Amino acid sequence: MSPALMLALLVITFALPRARALNCHFGVMETVRNVSQQPLKWTTSPKNCGEGLGCQETVMIAQNELFMYLVLLKGCTQAANQEARVTEHPTGPGLSIISYTRVCRTNLCNDLATSLPLRIPRPPKVPGSVRCPVCLSAESCLSAPELTCPAESSHCYNGVLRVTGGGGVTTRLLVQGCTSQPGCNLLNGTRQVGPISLQETCDPKAILTCHRGIMLRMSSDLSQDPVKWSTPGEEQCNPGEVCQETLLLIDIGHRSILLGSKGCSQIRTPATTIHSRPPGVLVASYARVCSSDYCNSADSSSVLINALPRPAAPAPGHLQCPSCLVLGSCSGNSNVTCPQGTSHCYKGQIFLSGGGVTSPVGIQGCVAHPSSTLLSHRRSIGVFNVLEKREGDNEVVSPPISSGAAPGPSLAWMVGLGLGLSLALWCGPPSLLTLFPHDP
Repeated sequence: MSPALMLALLVITFALPRARALNCHFGVMETVRNVSQQPLKWTTSPKNCGEGLGCQETVMIAQNELFMYLVLLKGCTQAANQEARVTEHPTGPGLSIISYTRVCRTNLCNDLATSLPLRIPRPPKVPGSVRCPVCLSAESCLSAPELTCPAESSHCYNGVLRVTGGGGVTTRLLVQGCTSQPGCNLLNGTRQVGPISLQETCDPKAILTCHRGIMLRMSSDLSQDPVKWSTPGEEQCNPGEVCQETLLLIDIGHRSILLGSKGCSQIRTPATTIHSRPPGVLVASYARVCSSDYCNSADSSSVLINALPRPAAPAPGHLQCPSCLVLGSCSGNSNVTCPQGTSHCYKGQIFLSGGGVTSPVGIQGCVAHPSSTLLSHRRSIGVFNVLEKREGDNEVVSPPISSGAAPGPSLAWMVGLGLGLSLALWCGPPSLLTLFPHDP
């Protein structure tokens, strides 16, 4: 290629206009409504996307004789353009699922504002001989009404759809109703609708709902007096996961830390363990797993405290050691007089991760033996990954890898908080979209 031609191509290349970032409608919503409220309409907010990204919108509606479940996702995407597509998965006079997907690349082109294109006209129902419970719920179907099915429906469906997607959508939808075929194939093999992933099971116990949250208490008497353990959130597990609850107590005499986690996990190693006994530093844990909805329901730290020994307070000894217990690293701490039975000073850190917690815990205190390790080289306590590093050890320490538990808020930013602190956390997805019945 001649130099002149190469120069011309470079000029043309640099002269081409750069693709402008699009504005796209953005929103997330899930709702269960009475079928009489169809069609629905919604409003969304615009969002500026990065260069090369397109706009997407996905709507899915599951419906039985009484109720409809709608999930809607709008936003930015890297996916290739796709013309608006309405897909009827199973349809019939009983249960039905229908979806709408579109990807486009013009300003605010993902502008569907009503479920009208997804509405399927239903002919007058001719009653049959089969009666089935009818339910669509993310909570419970225990009080589901029983209805006479249409003549075309000869079977009762009872299953669970796990719906996951962007924007924090993670729903375990209980589904009951009339269907024209037996078995557990409500989706006809569909596992993906736009950015929405779908999983189906007809064993309601295969996908659990668990209490979810983390707790941090810092005080002077947590090894003696139980405290309330409440978690305001809940979580729908992945297939095969169980509910878990884990408590970790560290006590150096005049100061203690209690960390708690509830949620879903693949961990299946329950135990109540005293890792390091008095006199001196106490480290103890409680871990429980269970396999029914909301079974991780311990409401106080008594599940751990009641299992601890209650020896009489030892008399003071002659040894003095630096004393410290903090989230983070110890520095500049005063000495305390150790109890009888202790002979050495401990200084180290325990690195925690998993179960919504990521933080080092700095520890200084009195121990009975020069080679004392607080955790006896354990690498996990319930849902927590743990790694102990004593001062003087040559082991290179890095934060342990997460155990696969559901992600949660980090505690690392709480370094240096004082005595008497009490904290319970749960993070849930905000609602980003307004939905209301369509005007008649």
